[in-house]
Amino acid sequence: MSDESIVYGYIKNASALTADDKLRCESTNRKALITLPTLDHSSVLSRDIFSVPAMLNYDDTLQSSVIHFASAYKGIEYEWALWISTFESLLQKMCWDSVVVHLETELSGVHTFTWDSGSQVHMPSDSPLNIRCEWQHELGLYSRSA
Repeated sequence: MSDESIVYGYIKNASALTADDKLRCESTNRKALITLPTLDHSSVLSRDIFSVPAMLNYDDTLQSSVIHFASAYKGIEYEWALWISTFESLLQKMCWDSVVVHLETELSGVHTFTWDSGSQVHMPSDSPLNIRCEWQHELGLYSRSA
């Protein structure tokens, strides 16, 4: 057994916006992501784990865009309060509708956390975060060969 943990998920960008507002939000989100530090061991989040969205959406029929992220950590569940706090600080600077984070650990299974902006889009000027957090816990069944 190892203490490696996997964190992955997505940030769904604002969909109920005008084209100009959507472009401003995508620019705001890009700026928030590229100001993160590069991958190092001193921070729990880095820009390298996020897909930085393109400024141009090549499919105008889609209402939403998605920023996905993933990283392997060594025992991040022991620092989970710090990870969540850092992540929520990032979310505070971004435009989004909903966010999902999965934490997979070998010992305690899969945990899913969700943030929902409600009926309105979360904007960087909104304070405090208008969120609903849910926690789900799934334990996988592991089989062993004799």
